[in-house]
Amino acid sequence: MWSAIAKALLAGAMIAAIAEIGKRLPAMAALVASLPLVSILGMVFLWHARPDMENMARHSEATFWFVLPSLPMFLLIPVMMRAGVSFWLSLIAGCAVTIVLYLLMVRFGPALGIRF
Repeated sequence: MWSAIAKALLAGAMIAAIAEIGKRLPAMAALVASLPLVSILGMVFLWHARPDMENMARHSEATFWFVLPSLPMFLLIPVMMRAGVSFWLSLIAGCAVTIVLYLLMVRFGPALGIRF
């Protein structure tokens, strides 16, 4: 139980730090947000819970493939906002596109030889 609380607090602290940095230095906050900190921490926690080389290798590889469908969102949102679309609608559209791309990745990835 305490382990789950500590993980949640750490994740919350990371998000809060990015938000605070972003108030003054948006590019620096973007850099920090783009770092694979959550993935690295997730791998450390997963390794601690189940130190299995193949499991970790598959986790790491699957993380790579699931990052790719999320990337277009970070281009779509600024394009939409610069075109006058509200932040919230742009964010929702970006998330919707990401969900569709995730579903496509899950559906067609195995046919392309991608293992999850």
